Amino acid sequence: MATLVHRAASLLSALLLSLLMLLPTPPAQALTLAHARAMASDEDSEARIAALHAALLAAAQAPDPRLQAFIQALAAEQLKTSGTRLLILHADGSAEDALSGAPLSPVPQDLAEVMINNRLRGELDQALAALQLFSAKPAERLAAAQALQQNASEQQLPLLDRALARESHEDVLAELSLARAAALAGSSDPSLRLQAARELGRSNRPATQLLINQRLAEETDPNVKSALAASLRKLESSLAWGERLGELFTGLSLGSILLLVALGLAITYGLMGVINMAHGELMMMGAYATYLVQLAFRQWLPAAAFDYYLLAALPAAFLAAAAVGALMERLVLRWLYGRPLETLLATWGISLVLMQAVRSLFGAQNVSVENPAWMSGGLQLLPSLSLPWNRLLIMGFALAVLAGMSLLLRRTRLGLFVRGVTQNRAMASCMGVNTARTDTYAFALGSGIAGLAGCALSQIGNVGPDLGQSYIVDAFMVVVLGGVGQLAGTVYAALGLGLGNKLLEGMVGAVLAKIALLVFIIVFIQKRPQGIFAMKGRVVEA
Repeated sequence: MATLVHRAASLLSALLLSLLMLLPTPPAQALTLAHARAMASDEDSEARIAALHAALLAAAQAPDPRLQAFIQALAAEQLKTSGTRLLILHADGSAEDALSGAPLSPVPQDLAEVMINNRLRGELDQALAALQLFSAKPAERLAAAQALQQNASEQQLPLLDRALARESHEDVLAELSLARAAALAGSSDPSLRLQAARELGRSNRPATQLLINQRLAEETDPNVKSALAASLRKLESSLAWGERLGELFTGLSLGSILLLVALGLAITYGLMGVINMAHGELMMMGAYATYLVQLAFRQWLPAAAFDYYLLAALPAAFLAAAAVGALMERLVLRWLYGRPLETLLATWGISLVLMQAVRSLFGAQNVSVENPAWMSGGLQLLPSLSLPWNRLLIMGFALAVLAGMSLLLRRTRLGLFVRGVTQNRAMASCMGVNTARTDTYAFALGSGIAGLAGCALSQIGNVGPDLGQSYIVDAFMVVVLGGVGQLAGTVYAALGLGLGNKLLEGMVGAVLAKIALLVFIIVFIQKRPQGIFAMKGRVVEA
């Protein structure tokens, strides 16, 4: 009988234990009351930081969402005290218990501020980055790993080890390994610092260069110092390639902008010999037309259509500048052909009139032209090389305009007339070409291309009444250097001046680079007055 009772009791105990195991187990809390009160104390910064590290260490074993909410509230100065209680006061006036998250109603009236200093604020930012290592989004984990590399410490090693153990994304794994190496670089053990120094040499990020330099200044062990110096040399060699490619891209970008600016001038100056000092103001007209189209899309169309305003701004900028150019030619310039000095004075006066008209209509201050969403951001090719989308698209746009101009001049009746008048005006007139109408069409075409250049420039710089003044001299340099009326020469001159300017800037500075280019152009024109490509025709050859 006793045996049966004993067995029944054993079965009952096992059943109760099984039932208890099925019940939900409350999660372990990394944020304890002691940690929270220590972090909220105003007395000792070292004790507050130690409590923060202790809570992070506990979070490595048992994640606690309340810890992140508590740290965020402390960093945002939303943590308050009411007697012995800790609570989080939200912007809408509601409050919740800092440890449990339970809402508090009514909100206590005797709230006291919890002050933080700059050092604690930096530690809180690092702690939040460490907790983001366990985010469900790889992009957030990647950003957190990169942020931790700046000021990683040994106290964060348990969190980093746990994040490394569960991480599967290759890019995040690489950044976590570097963050762990950065944490070990401050270790008291020289062997761990030596291991970290070698690991940091595999990085190719500019931020790691600053970290290695800091460690070099603080390091005392000769072996570790030697390893850090070797890693620094390796990193600098890797970053140098990104910097060189960045300079090359910047030069090509500037060259594409100069090409856009000078294409219209190459037609007007090459065809009619008009020194058009208002060419920059025609670009300004295109930029302001883009601004007006942007305003129209924002005011009268749905918000979803705003990203497409640039597609409507391109023809608007072309037509606005072309109309102003046609009026200039018909009303003023047609009476001044063969007198280049007078065309210079007349167009300079027109440029002043256009600038003052824009100031009267839009004000003297710059106006804001926003990039569409698809032109924002950039293409990250290397850690030290990011190519902005707006400049990449402008380079492609410059090539498209160049191709369109080439097809127009070579494959259309208007292009045939323009080329004929350029080479021999008298002979073209004898063959029945209406040279006056061709002049108007050509000048309107060149002015419209200037408007397209202004539309493109509005996406990378300020739009104001003085927009064109920054580019008019460079445009004339490109046209004269390339050869008057020669598209191929304009392309070579624009890209050459853009690349030369940016490469020289890296060596001697912006001012000396500009002076050197001007001296080069003066010497080149003295040796070859016709430019890179000479104009061909019977009148020229005669």
